[in-house]
Amino acid sequence: MSDGFGTRHWPVEIRHKKEQKALEVEFNDGKTFLLPAEYLRTQSPSAEVQGHSPEQRQVVGGRRHVGIINITPVGNYAVQIAFDDLHDTGIYSWDYLYHLGENHDAIWAGYLRELEEKGLTRDPPRR
Repeated sequence: MSDGFGTRHWPVEIRHKKEQKALEVEFNDGKTFLLPAEYLRTQSPSAEVQGHSPEQRQVVGGRRHVGIINITPVGNYAVQIAFDDLHDTGIYSWDYLYHLGENHDAIWAGYLRELEEKGLTRDPPRR
């Protein structure tokens, strides 16, 4: 079901689980997803991460401990998430959040594989 703007999935409730460093989203079809901040940050829909084409997509490593510092509604179709690494340009539509929840295992496995292929790690660099 769509609202006419392409949105098929609507959140019923969004909870910032600060202690867990996660966002919990409950959707109108009864599905609830717990989305870790690291996962959201590394899969950000921003141009910085996704690029302007698939070839420009960046693999973001070193975000194991990233947290969420702010969640701002964007119209009635999305939220903008600010992370404590100061990344805040991704706008997460309801459908994108649903996609991330529904496909978490496959997306995360692909991300871990890409990290390994590029010689990156989930851990931040030592200072």
